[in-house]
Amino acid sequence: MRAAPTRIEDLINLSRQAGEAILAIYDTDFPVQKKADSSPLTEADMAAHNIIVNELASLTPDIPVLSEESAAIPFEVRKSWNRYWLIDPLDGTKQFIMRNGEFTVNIALIDNHEPVLGIIYVPVTGVTYYGQKEQGAFKLAPNKKVEQIHAKQDRQQPLQIARSRSHASDHLLSYLDELGDHKVTRMGSSLKSCLVAEGRADLYPRLGPTSEWDTAAAQAIVEAAGGQITDTNMQPLRYNTKASLLNPHFFVFGDSSIKWSNYLDANQAL
Repeated sequence: MRAAPTRIEDLINLSRQAGEAILAIYDTDFPVQKKADSSPLTEADMAAHNIIVNELASLTPDIPVLSEESAAIPFEVRKSWNRYWLIDPLDGTKQFIMRNGEFTVNIALIDNHEPVLGIIYVPVTGVTYYGQKEQGAFKLAPNKKVEQIHAKQDRQQPLQIARSRSHASDHLLSYLDELGDHKVTRMGSSLKSCLVAEGRADLYPRLGPTSEWDTAAAQAIVEAAGGQITDTNMQPLRYNTKASLLNPHFFVFGDSSIKWSNYLDANQAL
């Protein structure tokens, strides 16, 4: 892998700047708009987007940026990108609107369709997760030393499951039943993947719609921590390979000795 185009400290500081802009709006009576896909949009999404995009343009002017809030870039343009930034300025907008604190700033570097560096910042707690291919994954909390994190390589008993706070399809509930004895932690945004990366959860199954900016930073961190994010065929998620930016259904896990797709029925493997 080529060297990262800028210092990891610069990216952490950038994620914090975006987080500060989000928090400045968090406790106000902000309006909520609807995007074309009916997902919510707030001024906090756009404030974080503008900060990150502008600063990345300054730090790495030769590397293009794809953000959730600028996703209308045609595939004919971006298919030639071998290396680009993929960001979700405010992952968990619904949680932001609910004011439960479970939202993040996500910044990822994609190299040859693979996330090789990821930053996830949690504005409400000030915690930063970051990881880089072949460099390890780390957690940095306020007033604490940097801690290297590792995904659990052996499943726990009962199985520790992370699942979405706001999405629970019948397919997911059926899948969880097939897993046997398990304990569920419900959480918003990319924090579910962070639970796997730091060994607090064995598995995060996502059998519902997501987009590439939802998973890129998390995948870089999880893989740097020794875990995996795969589709339901147990193949790693890949980026910018098609016109659609939608992900397939996927698993986030630490124990690679288990074929997690074996617990799916035919209708779930999408």
